[in-house]
Amino acid sequence: MTHRPSTTEQIVIRGVRHNIRHWRVPAGRDGHAGQDAPVVFFLHGWMDASPTFQFVVDALLSDWHVIAPDWRGYGDSEWLLRPYWFSDYYADLHEILAYYSPERPARLVGHSMGANIAAIYAGACPGRVAQLVMLDFLGLKPAVNDAPVLIGKWLRHLARTPAGSVYADSEAFAARFMQMNPRLSRARAQFLARHLGRRRDDGRIEMACDPWHRVPSPLPYHAEDNLASWRRIAAPVLLVIADHGYAMLRFGSDPAEFKRRVDCFRDVRLVRVAEAGHNLQHDQPERVAQAIEAFLTRD
Repeated sequence: MTHRPSTTEQIVIRGVRHNIRHWRVPAGRDGHAGQDAPVVFFLHGWMDASPTFQFVVDALLSDWHVIAPDWRGYGDSEWLLRPYWFSDYYADLHEILAYYSPERPARLVGHSMGANIAAIYAGACPGRVAQLVMLDFLGLKPAVNDAPVLIGKWLRHLARTPAGSVYADSEAFAARFMQMNPRLSRARAQFLARHLGRRRDDGRIEMACDPWHRVPSPLPYHAEDNLASWRRIAAPVLLVIADHGYAMLRFGSDPAEFKRRVDCFRDVRLVRVAEAGHNLQHDQPERVAQAIEAFLTRD
């Protein structure tokens, strides 16, 4: 399987070293072809990293300069080895866009947590986002626990150093990917294992995500805060919903709530992707790429 090559660079954003992945259009014989390809930012989800979009990038038909950061504590970005605060992602995204797209509103494609960050940001800074694609995200259900319960749970987690799963080698890690997602081919699972894993000093493989991300937040989740942000988004929005993903799992049996959330966006289009789970960028990358390009190029 041949993949479109990427390059990475390290930049410091708000005092934290970030790894930024680029998929660029190859230069032509004059050395300049592809220089002016439009920029689109791909934002990964929780316990993931920028290589997760490789299969979608491979399926893109038009020329794009895809920029995909590893969020702080993910992939090859700096691991803080302490608790993380979600609001930092909004500020990190703001600075990343200022660095790579200082004068033009940005096209954003976010998966799961990345879609959450992008949508909240687009509501807070509507003039900085030109188009927004949200992959399998319509928010979470209202939290069950109140603040004192969550704070107590958080304090108990802080009393011990968190740890993630460890695998004997890359093949064992790939087998775990296939166990979690039966739609995943062995070739794709092996690619993900190579690029989303990190070799430890003892030679074993761990997920390339700081285990501190697994510590639950002490702050209650308020769904209405998200919906209020969505109502402020000025950019056109594309919702790409997997038939077997989290959005349908959470709200598929409640059509009224599903519609209430979709209706928060003033300019929205919705595409359903069959035979795909939450990681639809792995399950149906061609369909996802087609939906993204049809939306981003429509104007």
